Amino acid sequence: MNTQTSTLVNGVNIEQLVATVNAIKQNPDLARFQFRAHNEWIDGGHSQTSIQGFYGAGQEDTSRGKPFILDGDEPPVLLSNNSAPNAVEAVLHSLASCLAVGFIYNAAAQGINVKGLSFDLEGDLDLRAFLGLSEEVRPGYEGIRLTYRVQSDAPHEKIVELCNYVQKTSPVLDIIRNPVPVTVSLKA
Repeated sequence: MNTQTSTLVNGVNIEQLVATVNAIKQNPDLARFQFRAHNEWIDGGHSQTSIQGFYGAGQEDTSRGKPFILDGDEPPVLLSNNSAPNAVEAVLHSLASCLAVGFIYNAAAQGINVKGLSFDLEGDLDLRAFLGLSEEVRPGYEGIRLTYRVQSDAPHEKIVELCNYVQKTSPVLDIIRNPVPVTVSLKA
């Protein structure tokens, strides 16, 4: 009996990773994805987003049997009940999550074993714009600071090089650093 075992590095199937990259090299249209989310207001500052289907790799993906549910809320100081992180905290989570997957996948592709990876993020925000009290300040983050810790046997220079590469290829970091056209419309 012939059994084939997969090579896993950092929990990533290297054969599958290489096959995916090669498939996209052969057919770049496979790299086109469309992600979707639906949000419903619950009460006060609380809303709930459901995420399930998406289009990717040339077809509608139906692998998720039930939707992921993400809640958003505000703390009492911002007039709500603290039932979930607020939207700007979720942005920090999205950034860290994107950098983590990029780091781990790219480390695996390079044969770098990672024993531990963590990020600490801080974002500064002035609520005067959100409250309509000032047009002089932006409503979004004024700046985000991120530090990371990596436990690996790889040389320090290799880890720095990897982190720099991940920053160049991170979709969420790109979204934060560069303006993205957003169309907003009201449906009757």
